[in-house]
Amino acid sequence: MPSIDYLAILPALVLLGASVLTLMLSALLRHSLSARVATSLSVLAGLVVLATSVAQWVDVARHGASSTIDHAVVLDGFSVVATGVIGVSLVMASLIAHDWLVRGPVSASHFYTLSLAASAGALVMVQANDLVVIFLGLEILSIGLYVLAALDRHRSASAEAALKYFLLGGFASAIFIYGAALVYGATGTTNLSAIGYFLAGNVLLAPGLLVAGGALLLVGFAFKVAAVPFHLWSPDVYEGAPTPVTGFMASVVKVGAFAALLRVLVSALSSQLTTWRPIIWVLVALSTLVGASMALVQRNVKRMLAYSSINHAGFILLGVWAGTVRGSAGALFYLMTYAPVVLASFGVLALVGGARDDSHDIDRFRGLARRQPVLGAALAVLLLSQLGVPLTTGFYAKYGVLLAAVDAGGGPIALIALIGAAIAAYFYLRWVLALYAEEPIETDRVSVGRASGLAIALGVVATLLFGLWPGPLAALAQHATLLFHP
Repeated sequence: MPSIDYLAILPALVLLGASVLTLMLSALLRHSLSARVATSLSVLAGLVVLATSVAQWVDVARHGASSTIDHAVVLDGFSVVATGVIGVSLVMASLIAHDWLVRGPVSASHFYTLSLAASAGALVMVQANDLVVIFLGLEILSIGLYVLAALDRHRSASAEAALKYFLLGGFASAIFIYGAALVYGATGTTNLSAIGYFLAGNVLLAPGLLVAGGALLLVGFAFKVAAVPFHLWSPDVYEGAPTPVTGFMASVVKVGAFAALLRVLVSALSSQLTTWRPIIWVLVALSTLVGASMALVQRNVKRMLAYSSINHAGFILLGVWAGTVRGSAGALFYLMTYAPVVLASFGVLALVGGARDDSHDIDRFRGLARRQPVLGAALAVLLLSQLGVPLTTGFYAKYGVLLAAVDAGGGPIALIALIGAAIAAYFYLRWVLALYAEEPIETDRVSVGRASGLAIALGVVATLLFGLWPGPLAALAQHATLLFHP
């Protein structure tokens, strides 16, 4: 039996245990589990994950990076920080979902059982040091999301979104595992560290098998992060899925998928930099331009944020393309700051969308800042952060990956990304102007619950605080990636 470091896998065990506990309570209790109890369990689990990540950071600082379970799971600064981001995202997503679950027809126990299990899958991905373990985490994450997208059985759009996500997601998973099989055929192992050592010490005379396998792995990852041209599922699923589920998908899924992508490309395939860089270059160019351009013509704000998320994926891929310590640190900083901002944004959308969660036309937001100045100002700050306005975390996130790309010789692709950001400015500013400058068409005030208000406040405070004082997060991301690179 392999030795097991339980501190390394404790966060995933906590989330899986909380998921099973929620399921058992809902099955054994005479009455359905209340939303307050289920939310409390989920928030507590997220806080425990966050506290455990702090303990893991101290352990890594004292003893260095380590691996466990036959080197299939790694504990290093990168995985620890990503674990903490997932813990924070779970807490915020649970708070946002609470008010929606209280007024909606969906069972709270079902939502939290699935979201906790899916978060555990994301944690497995960020700590995985083996292609097979990444695939297991990917499937645990995906299966929960397929059901979460269809959770609102009273809306046909929810079932349609789940079906599209399931069909395309299953196809992408098959491509990923086929790519893993080809990489195994080329290197004789699926362990990422072993792959890196093998490729660093050997020259493949016929690298076609490795190139094909790496390309298929990239396709699987590109689907999960919604990079163009593997993005077609994203707008429909974002629109059709319940809004709290969409926020969860835009944050936790991206953290898990990008963390695994960085570990595969930068750690295992760093010696093949010249092979996979052109592919990432194309993904960056298409994602930043197509995401921004398609968002311009959207009226539904959930579809607008879906294309915005595609644009952001392109920026994070800039850090991946760099393949350097600065690039990885920039991508990690981007994930650390983007997750709370996008979750808080969807928190506002969940409130404005109404009891049936179907009022998401941009006209619904006209005059919101006049009717409710605090809520309108909060959404404006979150949108400006996603735009990358100075004194918000979004500015430093974009600046970090752009600088990393330029330092790595990627001036042209950085310029393309800047053009995408300039295009994106139009729909962000149009939305902000609608909040303040246009006459309201709605007269009813939006009811803001305590849980949702707390999550939105956390997102706004984070983007302003670390927008004015980005040093701690930037230093954390930089230190976390130092031992990540071979």
